[in-house]
Order: sequence, then structure tokens, then C-alpha cells
Amino acid sequence: MGDRTADAAEHRVYIGSFTSSGGRGITTAALDPETGALTELSTTDVLADPSYLVEGVHEGVLYAVSESAEGAAGAFVAEGRGLRLLGAPVPVGGAGPTHLDVAWPWLLTAHYTSGGVGALAIADDGSLTGPPHVLHHRGSGPDPARQEGPHAHHVLADPSLNWVLSVDLGTDSVRVCSLDEHTGTLRPHSETALTPGNGPRHLAFHPDGEVAYVVNELRPLLTVCRWDAEAGTLEPVAEVPIALEPAPGAVPEAGRGDVRAYPSAIAVARDGRFVWVAVRGADVLVTFSLAGGAEEPRRAGAVDCGGRWPRDLALDVWRDRLYAANEHSGDVTWFDVDPATGQPRRAGSLPVPAATCVLFA
Repeated sequence: MGDRTADAAEHRVYIGSFTSSGGRGITTAALDPETGALTELSTTDVLADPSYLVEGVHEGVLYAVSESAEGAAGAFVAEGRGLRLLGAPVPVGGAGPTHLDVAWPWLLTAHYTSGGVGALAIADDGSLTGPPHVLHHRGSGPDPARQEGPHAHHVLADPSLNWVLSVDLGTDSVRVCSLDEHTGTLRPHSETALTPGNGPRHLAFHPDGEVAYVVNELRPLLTVCRWDAEAGTLEPVAEVPIALEPAPGAVPEAGRGDVRAYPSAIAVARDGRFVWVAVRGADVLVTFSLAGGAEEPRRAGAVDCGGRWPRDLALDVWRDRLYAANEHSGDVTWFDVDPATGQPRRAGSLPVPAATCVLFA
């Protein structure tokens, strides 16, 4: 069978957390590829509130966004059993950044509090340099408590790498921009309006690159969209309820007590057969089958997330396993996935205070 310890050392997982809520910054863990088990190796808290992480194009380099009032991003390089900060953190030009993505040679950031997106230059060694290039969003939505202004929550490059999409919870829309690879300038190209009051939070593409799924936070809905990479346009075609009916191991539709359901993150199977959505408040993982086609997700079941307030949901890049970062219970729980039904089955957990995201690198 070989040396399982040696195998695990070759696979690293990084977990972000809120240092302002008792988290330890970024946790480096070893992954056992046979069982999916995580073993903590080290932590680093040199960057405040590293709530989201993304892998860089340089070997061993990853980036973290600091979800602070000032807003910053930091570059890290794997070293020994942990991470070393690669240069000083760089301001992103926006408040409360919640997400980031790499569009070489730029690091893209989404600014929730100030409402906009930005781009930071990535140097030849993988470190970050400023100043940032920022595009401010405008608009609002019908929810006065959450949509008084723009709140960009998610940013990513599309599969063709020709466009940048940003999901704005405050304006109920997804913006498409072009990115000048030489200057980092983001230019608005199109904007897709979603149902007012939905509060879109995250977006993920189907492996075919022609369908995208938007998870809405303020209403538990999954919006299915057609993506035209040539035209750079996103077209909503359906809204699917993220129903929370009683299921084995799950909770009733009303959630736990009087807590509302707040969908948070989405993962799409590499073979395009299933979609999974994490739902906070109700604290479940909902499975959708795509047996009828990429544009026809059908709810196939729900299971308990293994903790409380699943903020992020990540798919193992080597095996069909799911990892939920449960912020309020302070753990990362992993699940084996039934290859026939797509249903997750809890397999273990690792204590990580104030966990916010999981990155396989």
C-alpha cells in the first residue's frame, strides 16, 4: 500500500479563518488521499482575517484576502510544514474584500463593503505589487438592510480566460468586465440583472463552460444561466428552489429554530453530474442532480453539514470528496460522495476555529 504518511505529506490543504473571531489565520493541513482525513501541520496569523484563499500560478504560492475594513491581500509560499509571507500585504483599494481569483498576471479581488472589484499586479516571483486598479460598482436592491448599495461578493475569470465576472449581492446582478492584461484596467462590458431581492453571492461554471450557477443568499434559490464566452454575456434561464425538506440526517425546511436559510457556497462535480450547495442557518449540504442536463438541476437530497454555519464548500481535487468550512462550530468536515447518487456521507472533521474556506493546492 505504500507509506501513507509520506503520501499525505505530498498533499496540502489550506484553511482560512477569521482572526477577529478567534481563528488562527491560515491553517496548513496534510491530506491523506486514501481516507480524506486532514491533519494540522501549522498555522500563521500574519494576515488579519484571511477569509478566502486561491492558488497562484507559481509553484507553492497562494494568495489570501484580508477581509478587514482597510482591505488587503497577501502572497504566501509553502515552506517546510507551513507558509511564509512573500512580501508585505498590499492594499486592494476597497473595504471588506471577500473573494479573489488569479487572472495572470493579475490578482482579482471583490470588495463587499465598498462595492467593487480590483486588480493587483503579480510580480515574477509571485509576490504582489500595487497600486490596485479598482472598478467601483453602483446601484442598490430592495432589501434596505443588506442592499442599500453595491456589495461585490465574488469575482472570477471565466473558463475562456477572456472575461472577469463579479457577483454583487447589493445590486442583484452579475457584471462582466474585460481585463487589460498590460495595465490591469477593468472595463465594464455587460451586466445581467437577476430577480430583485435575491442577493446573489457566488457563481460556479459547469465543466462544459456554457452554463453557470449563481447561489443567492437572501432568497434560497439557485439561478441557472447560459454563458456566451464569445459575446461575454450571461443569460438567466431558470430559478431552482434550494428546498430544505426533511431528509435523513438533515433538518426541516424552517432550519434550526427561527434561523433563516442563507445559501453560501457552491461546488460542481468535475464530471458535470452533480451540484452541491452549502446552506447556513439550516446548516445543510444540498445535492442537485444534473441527469436531465446542465440547465436542469433537480434537488436530490440534503444532509447535515457536520457543524454550524457552513461558509465554504470545496471539492477535493483528487477524489470525489466535499469539505465544508463550518464557521460558527469551528471545524472543517469532510464527506465521501456516493458516485451513483451524489449524496455526501460524513467521514470526519478537523477543529479549525472560525473556519471560512478550504483550498486544495
